[in-house]
Amino acid sequence: MALFGSYGTGRPKGLRYIILAGVFFAFAVPADAQIYSWRDANGHLVLSNTPVEAVEHTYAVPQVESVRVTRPALAGRNLAYNELILEHARLNDVRPDLVRAVVQVESAFNPNALSPKGAIGLMQLMPGTIQQFGVRNAFNPSENVRAGVAYLRQLLDRYDNDEQLALAAYNAGPGAVDRHGQSIPPYRETREYVSRINVLAARPPEPVRSTAMYRFFEVVDGRAIMKYTDHKPESGTYEVVAR
Repeated sequence: MALFGSYGTGRPKGLRYIILAGVFFAFAVPADAQIYSWRDANGHLVLSNTPVEAVEHTYAVPQVESVRVTRPALAGRNLAYNELILEHARLNDVRPDLVRAVVQVESAFNPNALSPKGAIGLMQLMPGTIQQFGVRNAFNPSENVRAGVAYLRQLLDRYDNDEQLALAAYNAGPGAVDRHGQSIPPYRETREYVSRINVLAARPPEPVRSTAMYRFFEVVDGRAIMKYTDHKPESGTYEVVAR
């Protein structure tokens, strides 16, 4: 199934804030494409080109073979909160890209986002998190990001810096992660949530470490001692013995 979008009001566990930006038509031979819509378990509107479960509405797109929807690049909102994200990411030793991705998926950078289950603001803070971190106004971006990143740091500490588990816990709660043997719970929306953030917050490729082994001699008390190292000696004579 090609899942196009889900419209939600915040953090009530589901694909959040994928905003329908436009429909692009691939003109080939005359045909009718179909868009199906239904509400998921959290009440979010889902759009797809493949019907799933109880479809509520079907929309015909005449004389096209396919349709797709995209999300607007919310560059303005992103930049508006960039310094705030950088500050709290640094204070909590969390990757800024990870924080940005969480904000994007949780609220699409909307500081006034409010879910039916009471999640609030940029990082969709739940009431327990609001109370734990002493947030007075969860709609205030500074307070919201401060608490949200601190909570994310708490989850990273709980799961030994495993970002996947921390994200799953942020979405489904740490209890759900623990009940499933400290693994990502088998909930479709949680797995999609983690997957979306992984795409948005992809780590840069790790540098390829050299596997070379060098042999050299070091004079100690007048005696030549043979030594090995995986770092290229800065001076003297050496021999590469393995790669």
